[in-house]
Amino acid sequence: RGEQAAESINKNHTSPSYLKGVELPHTVRATTDPAEALSDATFIVHAVPVQFSRKFLQSVRQYIGDEIPVICTSKGIETGSLSMMSDILQEELGDKRDYAYLSGPSFAREIATGMVTAVVVASYSDNLANLVVDLFSCDTFRVFTSRDVVGVEVGGATKNVIAIAAGIVEGLGLGTNAIAGLVTRGCLEMQTLAKALGSNPATLMGLSGVGDTFGTCFGPLSRNRQLGMRLGQGEHIDDILATSTEVAEGYATSLVLVEFLKKKLPKSFRMDLKYPILFGVAEILSGDRTPSDGMKDLMNLPLRMETYDVYDLNDLDSSTSNR
Repeated sequence: RGEQAAESINKNHTSPSYLKGVELPHTVRATTDPAEALSDATFIVHAVPVQFSRKFLQSVRQYIGDEIPVICTSKGIETGSLSMMSDILQEELGDKRDYAYLSGPSFAREIATGMVTAVVVASYSDNLANLVVDLFSCDTFRVFTSRDVVGVEVGGATKNVIAIAAGIVEGLGLGTNAIAGLVTRGCLEMQTLAKALGSNPATLMGLSGVGDTFGTCFGPLSRNRQLGMRLGQGEHIDDILATSTEVAEGYATSLVLVEFLKKKLPKSFRMDLKYPILFGVAEILSGDRTPSDGMKDLMNLPLRMETYDVYDLNDLDSSTSNR
């Protein structure tokens, strides 16, 4: 992101900070000049973390043509505005262009070393989605399409929070049974949120939902899982953030997601019972609850049927209010 990094990529075909030991294709060229990078672009791939995206887009939008499509890989919810990337992009770059949102279990190092990966691209434009398939697909990288932009974004945001929770369980040494159970219930919370926002819950059974969640919760390369593990082992969140070299987007998303649930969704009885994992992670990160207390509270929630119909969210309100 600086001159030194760009020079290393252009001369040595390696990044001095990321993907160490991986040789980048010689066709990849880096520049810190937005005019040089964007002015004659055919496609633009936006991969800036959500919390920094708006300011970045404001600084470069003068170099972007009105109709150049944007492919977004950033995931999460913006602090303050409670906006997802689909909102931020349209607010900062306008609605004359098409947008696509790439998501799924896709650790950068595995992609860069040619390991097999499958993702999904969501867009309101079938034409752009198909162009993205043609642009990215190869023998080791498979791209599926979807029209459910909201569902794909919900999966991309909430999976990081669930990964922190899974890491906490692992850090506490509670075993595989506990991790598997937590991740499963977390996926149900993800589906419930997607439905509440008008998305198809079935989308969250795909690559952007359970696929990305499994990769982030169980994969050794997951930054969010590592953050959770360190919390479970007793480290303080400030010390973890101070010693982390890469952004764990789940940290900011966890805190803002609770605000999003309270302000963006219809008022609901005991929303913390509908989303106990999402609320619990935020309380742990805020210092309002210890990791061990969080797990105890999860185990003491009211007992009910394992699943409920995510197509009728009122069922949970009535069942919990009767206890």
